[in-house]
Amino acid sequence: MLPAEHARLLRYFNRRVGRDAAPDMVQEVFARMFGSGTLDRIDNPPAYLTRIARNLLIDRERQQRRDCTVFFPLDENRDAASRAEQTWRIEAADLLRLCRQIVRAMPPKTRRVFVMHRLRRMTYKQIAEQVGISIATVEYHMMRALALCRAALAEQW
Repeated sequence: MLPAEHARLLRYFNRRVGRDAAPDMVQEVFARMFGSGTLDRIDNPPAYLTRIARNLLIDRERQQRRDCTVFFPLDENRDAASRAEQTWRIEAADLLRLCRQIVRAMPPKTRRVFVMHRLRRMTYKQIAEQVGISIATVEYHMMRALALCRAALAEQW
């Protein structure tokens, strides 16, 4: 069965990724199958191998999207920053510096909750579970953090 499946997968990958990458992809499919520890529970090995192959193609596509870098030629006249844009960048850098100072000045637990929610994009429920506090306490710390931000920004900006 394995030689027939190997040949089938090789044809499958030849059509999708080309002859150069196909053998490596087939090898990875079999490595994942044997490494899964579920060989004795596989009812339909060809279908299982096909599912692994599809998942491998999806993983490869995601990796290629992540690694994709596009370079554009720089046109000095067209791409030079205008005076307004330069001013905006300086103000944005100042604002970012101020925000960092505000966050550093927060009480530790408030800062932790604020960072988890605003930077790590965690929900209040996830924060409550991870920190070991109630959702109401998470809400309190977020209100406190936002009030500190508003006050500091109003004072400085």
